[in-house]
Order: sequence, then structure tokens, then C-alpha cells
Amino acid sequence: MVKIEKLKEGKEKIIFLMKDTNYSFVNAIRRSVFEIPVLAIDEVEFFKNDSALYDEILAHRLGLVPLKAGKDFTSKSECGCKGKGCLKCTASCKLKAKGPCTVYSGDIKTKGFELVHSEMPLVILAKDQELEFTADAILGRAVEHTKFSPGMIWFNAYPVINLTKETELYTNLATLCPKKAILIKGNKIEIDPLKCDLCEACIEECNKNDKKPVDIKYSEKDFIVHIESFGQLDAKDIFTEAINALNANLKELAKELK
Repeated sequence: MVKIEKLKEGKEKIIFLMKDTNYSFVNAIRRSVFEIPVLAIDEVEFFKNDSALYDEILAHRLGLVPLKAGKDFTSKSECGCKGKGCLKCTASCKLKAKGPCTVYSGDIKTKGFELVHSEMPLVILAKDQELEFTADAILGRAVEHTKFSPGMIWFNAYPVINLTKETELYTNLATLCPKKAILIKGNKIEIDPLKCDLCEACIEECNKNDKKPVDIKYSEKDFIVHIESFGQLDAKDIFTEAINALNANLKELAKELK
């Protein structure tokens, strides 16, 4: 039975410890994040663009603006319009601006979806420069394009750390650790397993004197998982949706095997 112990939780970031599992299962969850449906701008039609950025560059920036879809919004592949595009699967937006000014994501007039961040700079317009476009946003998955990614997820094995009596002689190890995971308390050394990323810088220093006061190994069943959201979903929801996507893929595989 997999056990989860929350270490740090916020709306946009969560860190937890997964116990009694294995690398393959945790990595499968990580990869399943790319299967979560996320709304993003997919097509842009420019009517005016006097800015210093080419249409393609500006369209790329627009695609990376995080968007929130409505509850009843669905993907084109599952919509009754059969991919033609309708209000249920395609959300529209537009923008019209004239310089001098800085155009922000909040200047986009949306319909059918919500902007996550309104202060993302898109382009700077000089005096008398104009920008006007319309765009369509659809649900997609990061396996198709990274703009559909809901956030970042990564993990590392929980460090199993053993200290010997000789460790006390190496008080300079604290200054060598890039993650500040080694703490000096009096004449003793302590290592924070949550900060340690197994870089082994401390071991390399100790090996110079042919001694091993510090021994760090990779756990094969416990893992520290980090999830950071881009804003479309809460960090906790990214984890649950990734599990749902993994379950759906496993069910589909079971059908194919039958």
C-alpha cells in the first residue's frame, strides 16, 4: 500500500513523500501529467501587428498564457460538433491596442474562459504602433504541445544517510553543500534529507582523506515528489488528475490485451 506524507502544501506548489512504492510507478504518474487536458490558445489571426515581434513569435507567447476553461468545456475530439469547432469546445478572444504602451495578458478580451494571470507582458508598442488580433483556445494535452502543460512535476529518491563518529571531524562539509542540507550543531553534523539531492559533494570531500564518515544511498521505495502549478489547476489537483489519466490509459491497455 502506497503511503503519502505531505511535507509542504500551497495552492501552486506541493511537496510530499511517497512511501512503499517504486521508481516505475512514480515515473508513470509524472509522465501522466502530460495527459491532463489544459486550455491554451491554438490559432491566432492577426489584422494589425506593427510591433517589433513577428506574428509567429507573438502567437507563441499567446499560447503560453495560462487559461482556465469552464466546467462544461470539452475537447474537440469528444465534442458533438465532431471537431468543427463550437462554443462547447472552442473559446474565442480578441485584443486591440495602440501605442505607446505595454500590452499585457489582461488586455485580452475573453469569452468562455478565464485568464489566470493578467499582468504577463506580451509586447511593447511604440508611438502609433497598433496590434489587433482574434484567437481561438482549445483543450489539449502536453504530449501534443508543451503549451498545454498544467505545471511541472519532478521527484528524487529519498536519501538514506548514515553518519559515523568521524563525521564530527568534517565541520567544513556544511560550506560545501550547495543545498545547505548539512547543519552544524555544536560538535555534531546533521543532514536534512528533504534538502539533500544526493549530489555527493560531501562524500567527494571525505574521500580525499580515504575516510567515509558520510554514507548516502538512494532509497528504492521512498520518493520526494515536487509539483508546481502554472495556475490552470491547483497543484494537488494536478496530482489527482495525473492518476486519473494513468488509470484511463491502463483501462484502455486492458481492453487492447483482451
